[in-house]
Amino acid sequence: MTDILKIDDATIPKFPKHVKFRYNKARDEWVILAPERLVKLDPIAVEILKMVNGEREVKSISLELSKKFNAPEDTIISDVKEMLQNLSDKGFIEENG
Repeated sequence: MTDILKIDDATIPKFPKHVKFRYNKARDEWVILAPERLVKLDPIAVEILKMVNGEREVKSISLELSKKFNAPEDTIISDVKEMLQNLSDKGFIEENG
């Protein structure tokens, strides 16, 4: 049985091999594709997931977003962890390592 991933500041998130983060030109939207599943994303989720590359820690992603949007780091990191945890719980995000 696979352990449940707990997203924290040091987690390095990545997409599993069976999950693709893609831009759908025909519909002009970003989506997550997985076998027999499609997840439509809001603009905030898209900004976060564009930074998920299997190399950056959650804290690094949050710091960059905080600077980009001139928002409080503690608010951003909380939102990023919550969103990534939700996706991880559904099998769309795993930890690199």
